[in-house]
Amino acid sequence: MTEKEKMLSGKLYFSADKELARERNYARKLCYEFNRTSPLKYGRRIKILQKLFRTDNRCHIESPFYCDYGYNIKFGENFYANYGCVILDVNLVKIGNNVLLGPYVQIYAASHPLDCKKRNSGLEHGLPIKIGDNVWIGGDTIILPGVVIGNNSVIGAGSVVTKDIPSNVLAVGNPCRVIKEL
Repeated sequence: MTEKEKMLSGKLYFSADKELARERNYARKLCYEFNRTSPLKYGRRIKILQKLFRTDNRCHIESPFYCDYGYNIKFGENFYANYGCVILDVNLVKIGNNVLLGPYVQIYAASHPLDCKKRNSGLEHGLPIKIGDNVWIGGDTIILPGVVIGNNSVIGAGSVVTKDIPSNVLAVGNPCRVIKEL
């Protein structure tokens, strides 16, 4: 199994692998280009994002934006990410239709082993993240590996989402918890 196959299957892998390093550098180059393209050059910005995400889908993302690979980020219609979004997409990050991300939202599919010997060896791993349709995620929220956020939910600003959030709820806090049904 290649390091990329291990990465995408959620197993421990070495991110220093040549293929993965090349793909991350390609994504960094596109993020750099995107972040330095005028916001008034909308068509150019869309083309860069379509290359990065390997899709014909359109979205609206404010600069700056950063990700690891790009091709592991899948999104539906009307996806909007405000300034400062970071998506560590070492595994699938699936984002539904009509999803709004506030400023500085961070989505981390990436993680490291708790055992220090494994962590110090350079091993890491990732778990998929799924965000349903019609979700609004408030600014400065962090979403951790393996989390599923259900349809029509709202995550309050500054939350740290460590566990699944069901559909049709308002959830806030650190750790994020449901406080109200919608």
